[in-house]
Amino acid sequence: METTPDDTPSEKSSPAGCPSDAVLRLLWGQWKTHVIYILGAHGPQRFGALRRTIAGISPKVLTQRLRELEADGLVWREQAPTIPPEVTYGLTELGRQIHGVLQGFDAIASR
Repeated sequence: METTPDDTPSEKSSPAGCPSDAVLRLLWGQWKTHVIYILGAHGPQRFGALRRTIAGISPKVLTQRLRELEADGLVWREQAPTIPPEVTYGLTELGRQIHGVLQGFDAIASR
């Protein structure tokens, strides 16, 4: 798969009818698979709890990745009308399906 200068997969390089390219494009980017894995393993999380669970991620990057995952339909976001706002994130059905695939990697990594 070709990449663009910023190391994201190029839209032009995808072979027609290859579903793995579309999935890899959704997951491209540091921390995305980790966020999906944590939300799938622990259920819906508030932003602060999610940030504490993922050691080493900055609040800015976590916000960016959550927005990207939400835009791609993998994560839902719910904001309670409180001050300060309580924001909770969880996996959509598609996100849960991808989490299942990521769990399958555990067996391979454990070898």
